[in-house]
Amino acid sequence: MSAYLIFIRDRVRDPAALAEYGPLAQQSTAGHPVTPLAFYGPTETLEGAEVDGVVLVRFPDKAAAKAWYDSPAYTEARKFRHLGADYRVVIAEGVD
Repeated sequence: MSAYLIFIRDRVRDPAALAEYGPLAQQSTAGHPVTPLAFYGPTETLEGAEVDGVVLVRFPDKAAAKAWYDSPAYTEARKFRHLGADYRVVIAEGVD
């Protein structure tokens, strides 16, 4: 069953740290079965607080999503995301 990682950026705090994060996060996907579906495109908030940006990526299953998220390469990249902005990150399992 597909799994989706949803990154919701609420607020940027350090643009330089996010500039470091981007290339590292991109490189960390090498060898992982990830399909980008939405990447900081226009958003419209229908309920709740406004968001600054959204990324949606698909993996074949939850185990694959967690394997990438917990990988050494993404763990290193994630440090810069934490320094650069406030995010919420969610894994949602799809339906077959």
